[in-house]
Amino acid sequence: MTEIGENIWLFEGAAVPFFTLPYTTRMTVIRLPGNQLWVHSPIELTPELSQQVEQLGSVTYLISPNPLHHLFIQAWQDRYPEALTFGTKALQQKRPEICFEGIFTPHFNAPWAEDIAQLLFTGSPAMEECVFFHKPSATLIVTDLIENFAPESFTPLKRWVASAAGILAPNGKMPLDWRLSFMFNKKQAKQHLLEILHWHPQKIVMAHGQIITSQAESFLKRSFNWLHID
Repeated sequence: MTEIGENIWLFEGAAVPFFTLPYTTRMTVIRLPGNQLWVHSPIELTPELSQQVEQLGSVTYLISPNPLHHLFIQAWQDRYPEALTFGTKALQQKRPEICFEGIFTPHFNAPWAEDIAQLLFTGSPAMEECVFFHKPSATLIVTDLIENFAPESFTPLKRWVASAAGILAPNGKMPLDWRLSFMFNKKQAKQHLLEILHWHPQKIVMAHGQIITSQAESFLKRSFNWLHID
């Protein structure tokens, strides 16, 4: 557990295989007023993790920000049956056995809006992702919108694959296949990025790879240089 600002913590999980690459996992927990915990991209639940989380507050919201981040949601629902679960439409269709209290849309009315802003990054037929901004700590929270793996995370061959996909630190980006899916809708992606930049993030937390703790806006512009932001 790592505290990166007031009322915001990161938890590192075990790696999971994805397209033969070992994807490290990371969960972000934010404590809201009333001791409510907002849990983003839940990692594998263990007794030790439960104990750590419960010391911070009461698990109130479980967040699955895109259709790839769902592996451990049911275990968290079982452990915290009073928690409310939110995800994307594609995830609801993918996992119909999971009960979602809310589905992210471009105009979703979030109960945490006073402390956490959000935006549904749309425009790709491949995937949508809901991204978040913790206002008190000026932290942008993404999952796969940016991946920034440390080179030492991979064997030489897999490091080459990751580099070709554009997901290797310090120059992490959206994975190549997802980037290409915006070929005919870059205008919408660019508008989303401008909205994110308007938040003026100072830190960037991603589910996979090295987080950004300084010059976050410059990193964002470099990461999304394929959108030609001025």
